[in-house]
Amino acid sequence: MSFIEFKNIEKEYKNAKRKSVTDFNLDIKEKEFIVFVGPSGCGKSTTLRMLAGFEEISGGTISIDGQVVNNKEAKERGIAMVFQNYALYPHMTVEKNISFGLRNIKTPEGEIKKKVDWAVKILGLEEYRHRKPKNLSGGQRQRVALGRAIVRNQKVFLMDEPLSNLDAKLRNKMRAEIHHLYQMLKTTFIYVTHDQTEAMTLGTKIVVMKDGIVQQVASAEELYRNPANVFVAQFIGSPQMNLLHGKIFYRDKKYFLMVHDHRIDLPKEKGEKLEQKDYIGKKVFVGVRPEDVEVLDMSRGGDGLKMNIEAQELLGAQTNLFLKRKNTHIAVVVKGRSDRVIGSECAICLDADKIHLFDIDTEKNILK
Repeated sequence: MSFIEFKNIEKEYKNAKRKSVTDFNLDIKEKEFIVFVGPSGCGKSTTLRMLAGFEEISGGTISIDGQVVNNKEAKERGIAMVFQNYALYPHMTVEKNISFGLRNIKTPEGEIKKKVDWAVKILGLEEYRHRKPKNLSGGQRQRVALGRAIVRNQKVFLMDEPLSNLDAKLRNKMRAEIHHLYQMLKTTFIYVTHDQTEAMTLGTKIVVMKDGIVQQVASAEELYRNPANVFVAQFIGSPQMNLLHGKIFYRDKKYFLMVHDHRIDLPKEKGEKLEQKDYIGKKVFVGVRPEDVEVLDMSRGGDGLKMNIEAQELLGAQTNLFLKRKNTHIAVVVKGRSDRVIGSECAICLDADKIHLFDIDTEKNILK
């Protein structure tokens, strides 16, 4: 049974050219860690705020633990929320910020002390409990905001881009702390981010959104290996999936794909599926992950798609090569340091078992 259910949710602002959220449907089980991810303006934060009760729902219903909450106030929904901007009281110490919500609901002093002591301990804030926010780092302030949420002991924790104000190193640290907190509290987390790394590493289930519409709901592995469409394919993964133009053929009892002048023989099962869907002789988008592209040694007679090396990035354990041929750009990931020379020619080979094929018009994954 679903713990939280979004059913045909719509959000439309007055005088807006399009709906901010369109026909949003999602079932969330208790104790799942759900991540809403997508570019700015895709509707992810709006959806979270409708769940929290901060935004009015234009259409559809939201249920929590079997009860429709459309007309319930935020405080009646059993939800705790952590915001992007921390929202701490500057004149209060760490422990007073954490205990503020508990005092508002007349929690006994003994219970307040017990919960605050527990929160500052698990969040590593013991030595900062008497400091005010101005004397804390960004990561410490975010931990205080987390502490204020977890002492409420609510059924659902909502987080709206809580790490976006932190630098890269601190984001990595806080990401690990949030994951640890989720495992310890064993409650339902719903997290909003535009950062695919946060989505892939935190979520048990990820909801990818674009222009207010859900593109795909799946695990991180499924999104990466079997994207529903071109948008998901290129949004998930860094460097993003390469997208090329190709055409499907069947000749001499063999199925194959032509990308420029490079022939890629297709497995029979994949070819038969394309034939069943009437794609023989049709143009398609060909998607391939940068790590699934092999750079051939031309000095040994390597036969592949000819490209020119335009740039490269050494990232320690790997090197990203950026190749170009006319209007075609391809990113390739190779292990370690590359001895390729910028401006030189190379040849690449696309693995037929790992390529993705997308419809030119709908941009949907043909083989999914």
